[in-house]
Amino acid sequence: MPKRQEVLTIAEVAELLRIPRSSVYKLAQDGRIPCQKAGRQWRFSARAIEDWLSACPGSCGNRPASHPCEQTRDNNLVREGS
Repeated sequence: MPKRQEVLTIAEVAELLRIPRSSVYKLAQDGRIPCQKAGRQWRFSARAIEDWLSACPGSCGNRPASHPCEQTRDNNLVREGS
């Protein structure tokens, strides 16, 4: 299996999550997924996406402000070196 890239594009995240690219754009724009803008492009840390998925099993529908998915909204940065 090839080594996964550390920085992912919208298309790669959509494929990883098995959702439409438009859904990834919406999550990114709303600050609901860990990401960062590089110019006009969204970029995603593979490790941050894996951590986000682990912290958010199943549906994250009715969640308190302390929930990791809600905290992502306030800290919309790609983790480097973690």
